[in-house]
Amino acid sequence: MKNDQKNFLLFAVLAALVLFGWPYIANHFFPAANPPVTKLEDGKSKPVANPATDPAADTANAIRDRAIVLRETPRIAIETPSVQGSINLRGGRIDDLVLVKHKETIAANSPPVRLLSPSGTADAYFAQFGWSGTGVSAPPADALWTASGTKLTPQTPITLSTTVGTQRYQMQISVDDGYMFTVRQSVANAGPQPIQVATYGLLSRRGAPVDKDTMTIQVGPVYEAGNGVKFDVDYKDIDEAPESFNAKGGWLGFTDHYWMTALIPDQGVQHTLTLKGGDQRHQADYRSPTLTALAPGQALTQSVRFFAGAKENKLLNAYEAQGVPYFSRSIDWGWFRIVEEPIFVYLDWLFRLVGNFGVAIILLTVTIRGLMFPIAQRQFASMAAMRAIQPKLKALQERYKDDKPQLQQRMMQLYKEEKVNPVAGCLPTLIQIPIFYALYKVLLLTIEMRHQPFVGWIKDLSAPDPATILNLFGYLDFTLPHFLAIGIVPVLLGISMYFQFKLNPAPMDDMQKQVFGLMPWVLMFIMAPFAVGLQVYWITSNLLTIAQQQLLYSRHPALKQAAAK
Repeated sequence: MKNDQKNFLLFAVLAALVLFGWPYIANHFFPAANPPVTKLEDGKSKPVANPATDPAADTANAIRDRAIVLRETPRIAIETPSVQGSINLRGGRIDDLVLVKHKETIAANSPPVRLLSPSGTADAYFAQFGWSGTGVSAPPADALWTASGTKLTPQTPITLSTTVGTQRYQMQISVDDGYMFTVRQSVANAGPQPIQVATYGLLSRRGAPVDKDTMTIQVGPVYEAGNGVKFDVDYKDIDEAPESFNAKGGWLGFTDHYWMTALIPDQGVQHTLTLKGGDQRHQADYRSPTLTALAPGQALTQSVRFFAGAKENKLLNAYEAQGVPYFSRSIDWGWFRIVEEPIFVYLDWLFRLVGNFGVAIILLTVTIRGLMFPIAQRQFASMAAMRAIQPKLKALQERYKDDKPQLQQRMMQLYKEEKVNPVAGCLPTLIQIPIFYALYKVLLLTIEMRHQPFVGWIKDLSAPDPATILNLFGYLDFTLPHFLAIGIVPVLLGISMYFQFKLNPAPMDDMQKQVFGLMPWVLMFIMAPFAVGLQVYWITSNLLTIAQQQLLYSRHPALKQAAAK
């Protein structure tokens, strides 16, 4: 009796630690895929203002208003199906860009995601291209360029021109329907003396990104220097000391959760790639370590590609096929990529087929459970057989309660006689663990799943359930502690787990019964901060498990009768 009380007290303490400590562990190791908080107002889900992204909340830190800065310089408009913005003719910078297909929040009036901003704003972020060398009068950073047109579109490239001394400079800029710019940098030596010249490009970023770098979401500098994409340099590293890499081709830039910028120089030329920072500013640049000699009358043209947009898997693969090495790996699948990518491809195909991502997750679950049906049937048969021999196991436990070695021997003999494998029921669960984790990473990493609605109040399957019960779905104006923010979907998950657990063989030990009785509700709290899409997967899997068990019993009535006894 005392031991049972001590065991129960120990379990209660461990359960409390899990319940209260899990949010902190989950936030570090398993962050929510799309964390902006929402509440229900007038029956609709609306975003709560976030001081980190709300312009009105950031005025104290702003240098100048973006609209004012944009009006101060002559500009060429950028307009494509994917991006809009402008090129600053003062310096020839690409420094104004929004992603028209992606909104900041799920609100109907939400502005598009802004990626680039001009120098002079609080979140300055831009690309610039130039020349350096011996005997070269390179355009200064604030040189005024002349444009050949008024708008850059996929059908109408533009050419920027300027002359400094005896050198004539041009940048021919084109853009595709996605997020890739191509810049052809040209310099012509019109002077009487030879010169030596090389091109360069840089990305400049001010301030800290909104997204946080975690073990599962890579945020910060990213580069490829000939041996795969590397995320092992962070902002703190380059603040302390520059990082340089020599590569033939390669690329580098900055990645956020869903967005990325990258400079992709000529892949046939040797370059030095450099990442550096300090004073809340960070820079990624490439430079050619060798100078090209240009005699009077000669010209040099080199091309660089500039990616600025969303990390859409299909588009990244297309750019990789066009000669950008390992570009698809900028989505950091990690070591589990072999499972995650096939799940993503199949899930994305289902979504395009049915038009609803929640339904696609349900169909994915049905597919997985269908493939695992033979294994699951063996699991259920083993579970039913274990339930059938519970009385015999209980009798052995009573008979040999003071002789543990003998009890183990007798139990193994009983398993052999009854042809029961006590661990067989674990196999499908073990198989599902990598699938479950792979789906978690897919929901977490891929932008294709961001802001996808399901039904009713569920406007974003990649975010936690916003319909928190304890504050009456947002009608009571107070913020719940993280571990109490339980929505409707997590409760449905707990209920489905309760009935699914009821199918398992009843533990012989009373303490184990109590643990298994509480487990569904503890897991309900643990899963609440996770993406709703993940919970939909688990609920569907539980319901299919229950249906499979009923099917097994209908086919084998003797198993049901034995389990009932």
